[in-house]
Amino acid sequence: MKHFFSKSNGGQFLCLGTVAFLGVATSCSTEKKAPVKQYNIVYIMTDDHTAQMMSCYDTRYIETPNLDRIANDGVRFTNSFVANSLSGPSRACMLTGKHSHANGFTDNTTCVFDGSQQTMPKLLQKAGYQTALIGKWHLVSLPTGFDHWEIVPEQGDYYNPDFITMDNDTIQKQGYITNLITDMSIDWMENQRDKDKPFCLFIHHKAIHRNWLPELKYLSLYEDKTFPMPDNFYDNYEGRLAAAAQEMSILKDMDLIYDTKMYRKDKDTRLKKTYEAYVGRLNPDERKIYDAFYEPLIEEFYKKKPQGKDLAEWKYQRYMRDYAKVVKSLDDNVGRVLDYLKEKGLLDNTLVVYTSDQGFYMGEHGWFDKRFMYEESMHTPLIMHLPKDFKAKGDIPQLVQNIDYAPTFLELAGAPIPEDIQGVSLVPLLKGEKPADWRKSLYYHFYEYPAEHMVKRHYGVRTERYKLIHFYNDIDAWELYDLKEDPTEMHNLYGQPGYEKITADLKAELVKLQTQYQDPIESKLKQAKESTAEQ
Repeated sequence: MKHFFSKSNGGQFLCLGTVAFLGVATSCSTEKKAPVKQYNIVYIMTDDHTAQMMSCYDTRYIETPNLDRIANDGVRFTNSFVANSLSGPSRACMLTGKHSHANGFTDNTTCVFDGSQQTMPKLLQKAGYQTALIGKWHLVSLPTGFDHWEIVPEQGDYYNPDFITMDNDTIQKQGYITNLITDMSIDWMENQRDKDKPFCLFIHHKAIHRNWLPELKYLSLYEDKTFPMPDNFYDNYEGRLAAAAQEMSILKDMDLIYDTKMYRKDKDTRLKKTYEAYVGRLNPDERKIYDAFYEPLIEEFYKKKPQGKDLAEWKYQRYMRDYAKVVKSLDDNVGRVLDYLKEKGLLDNTLVVYTSDQGFYMGEHGWFDKRFMYEESMHTPLIMHLPKDFKAKGDIPQLVQNIDYAPTFLELAGAPIPEDIQGVSLVPLLKGEKPADWRKSLYYHFYEYPAEHMVKRHYGVRTERYKLIHFYNDIDAWELYDLKEDPTEMHNLYGQPGYEKITADLKAELVKLQTQYQDPIESKLKQAKESTAEQ
């Protein structure tokens, strides 16, 4: 299909074969070509930001006024999920519109993203867009499909971080990483882009990734707040073998120095040297401010020496406070981006997306981190400010997944959506439609084991009410949850009397999804079982 471009009033328009968008059909074969409007896209993605810590989703913990601006003025997806709850794989799903097995990036420990494959930014470029990526990449290989990029190495640093440029130079910048990424993003929009072209800007924050180092001006924030503990903080994992085997317990696995900052030269932990490297990036004046805050806390901690439940609850409060402080800086910077777009008159023609690479545990089940198919991890926040042409507002309840972002952005660009993309465009939902044939289930597959936090490999299906999970590899265990009756997923119903039909129906749906997405896992497990039997 040929692409034809024309400019009108300084804006970029695209006419593609025959395209139907916003109810207007255009045809390049007609003598009068009606252009399809192309919207700017600002995609803001954070790392490990969970819906529980956004007041537009949950008011128990903190206020996020700027994120709430997006939700209140636009739409909030209430059933938004990821396909693989892990940073690199989630990003690969977003970029390609495909599940992990299809895009080749299944886990953070063994994979390198194949930058030569089809990606949504490349397709946007073909549609006449300028594309830019600033911040966290975390896919090992260097970015492709972007007219401009500047990324942090691996996870990046909170304080005075390094950035890799398109010249493959590594430069250090002075400041707090969340502020710097926003500075660079606004600078690109204001001074570097071609303002005659539509653009798609990916603002990828390091925040709110472990180990939750706050901006110095917010060190004292939330210190007078006692956060409520989840009812299942002291979960005993009865009937859930994989949950019992994890290593992401706040009590047992959260590092006393690295995570809670209880640093003393005479104390040692597994991650002490990593912590020293992180805070060692502060200059002498900054370090004085940092130490002045933490030294009294450290002295008090080692004086009291909490143990057992006291230690678990003390760690939880320190974790929640530091996490919340990092969210505060993030929320500030989302506000800066919104203010810039408003000031420049860009909001009416721009889709602003805010999401995270997955959810996170804030003490539920006694945990931090993610990985599991359980709700807190699989669910991810998704809020959008819509261009003025779109009339949807409020909550969107349909089941959506991060593989849907690619086709959505392509449809907004008036670009064709390749048949091999596995996600579906959210544009009908953004137009206020309620498609009768919308998906009724979601597929999930987690691969990274054995690795950090030791979460077993598993795949499963989630419907509006039920979830079926199969843990495999060095385990063969099934779990079934009724999300209406048991939203915190404490009671495994698999094998219980009365659930035979529900289980059979969900297994059939699981096979259907594995076939639809061409995930070969079942045949691989069958071959492995046959090979073991022969031995």
